[in-house]
Amino acid sequence: MADKVLHNRGALINPVNRFEKISFERDEEISDEEYPSPKTQFYKDISKSIITYNDSPDIGFETSLNPYRGCEHGCVYCYARPTHEYFGLSSGADFESIIFVKTQAASLLRKELAHPKWKPQVIVMSGVTDCYQPFERRFRITRQCLEVLLDFKNPVGIITKNKLVTRDIDIFEQMARYQGISVMVSITTLDPYLARVMEPRASTPANRLKAIEELARSGVPVIVNVAPIVPGLTEHEIPDILKAAAKAGAQGAGYTVLRLPYAVKDIFERWLTEYFHDRKDKVLNRIRELRDGALYDSGWGTRMKGNGLFAKNIRDIFDMGCKRAHFPNGRIRLSAASFHNAQDKQMHLF
Repeated sequence: MADKVLHNRGALINPVNRFEKISFERDEEISDEEYPSPKTQFYKDISKSIITYNDSPDIGFETSLNPYRGCEHGCVYCYARPTHEYFGLSSGADFESIIFVKTQAASLLRKELAHPKWKPQVIVMSGVTDCYQPFERRFRITRQCLEVLLDFKNPVGIITKNKLVTRDIDIFEQMARYQGISVMVSITTLDPYLARVMEPRASTPANRLKAIEELARSGVPVIVNVAPIVPGLTEHEIPDILKAAAKAGAQGAGYTVLRLPYAVKDIFERWLTEYFHDRKDKVLNRIRELRDGALYDSGWGTRMKGNGLFAKNIRDIFDMGCKRAHFPNGRIRLSAASFHNAQDKQMHLF
């Protein structure tokens, strides 16, 4: 589907699945109003395991856990969108309206943590899609997984852009006692309008700052992730985001630059045409400056930050912003020293 789909979705198109030979072409004579708006649909995910592993040298963790496939936040730039193509779906509106729910996530996690071969280490939640997207209020799978992690005292790092994360402060406070938790709140922009059209169902920038404040006040280690930086559109906001996050209580900061793999390039270009037509060429050209003339480069070590003079400028702006915000050097250190096999403990009761 190559035309507009819905303005309260991030993707305005449903691009053709790169693996499929059949595609849908909408009748140009039918107006937008006559096409039904895509409503969010949920499907049970029957995965047999829940902890995933990676050996990418430019990712700071080896294991992650994602309770959901697809993300209703609908961030137009999301690098995870192409994962939906493995299900015969589109990276566009399908990704944010057809959600697969791992209903057995907590029980699978308990089983895998109890396995003799499990090596206690930090598990990152939301390595792909956000574990606190809106319908977590209904399914509560993230909370169930956190309860298991607390039971085993296995450390966890959370990445989110939803204030819903504050719901679980009661668990985080207990985890913080054994260096078992860190929360990274992603902020792309402080502009409410830009956030609404770019990340339509994520929390507002103001609410993300409130989340940082509530977490910090509760003694939960929290950092801000200025991500993704959209060249030509948001890089000028880096110092202000860092300053606001520091004021809210963030203990550190990180950043990544926009990534546009596969069909995400088409989705993002269409979005620019709709909302920022006057800046479209500038944004795309800046991205190409970071990617050796292309809109995407998957090379390890450069895909997260880009390369070249403009990438250096972004890094310098970020570094200076951190100094002015008085962020300490170094990362929040988590520890697996307190891990214990909760399954063994349960068996000793009998």
